[in-house]
Amino acid sequence: MTREHSWRGCVFIGVSLDGFIAGPDGDLDWLTGLAPRDHTADAPGEHPALVWETFFPDVDTLVMGRTTYETVRGFDEWPFEGKRVVVLSTTLEAGDDRIAIAGSLDDAVALLDEAGAGRVYIDGGRTIQAFLGAGLVDELTVSVAPVLIGSGARLFGDLDADVLLRLRGTHATPEDGLVRITYDVLAKDA
Repeated sequence: MTREHSWRGCVFIGVSLDGFIAGPDGDLDWLTGLAPRDHTADAPGEHPALVWETFFPDVDTLVMGRTTYETVRGFDEWPFEGKRVVVLSTTLEAGDDRIAIAGSLDDAVALLDEAGAGRVYIDGGRTIQAFLGAGLVDELTVSVAPVLIGSGARLFGDLDADVLLRLRGTHATPEDGLVRITYDVLAKDA
């Protein structure tokens, strides 16, 4: 099912080679604390994948789930200054002026439409899965980390139908061993 939307839904996320976006209890040390190792990688070619520095500046709005919000709220600094942030939650109470709360996917879509969102960064496992299942993801960038963590939160869950992707760019970075891949998500009739 593909929903009509005027904004571009974009995912940018790190994943372990075995498909996890967080370890048990939400641990991200496997991604943020990668020990330096010697990696061999070619310089990005003609069509490199997106990196944070080329992805984030064009984002005007973020949508994340409550778990992701709780993680980000614990950072020393709010990393989304100057961006609209929508948090999907049925239990979060108002009180943070930096965010808008949406109780459902439909509420989030309505907020994005009302705000005139352009490029929307979708973050958090269940939020990504919900937007992907509803046909609201247009672009998907995954950075695969050189680690197997064995358990935790998976990036992708069950889907009602196949999601067709077109490779837009890829490259590996020797400084961290990440393999970066950017895909366009194709409409069912493409």
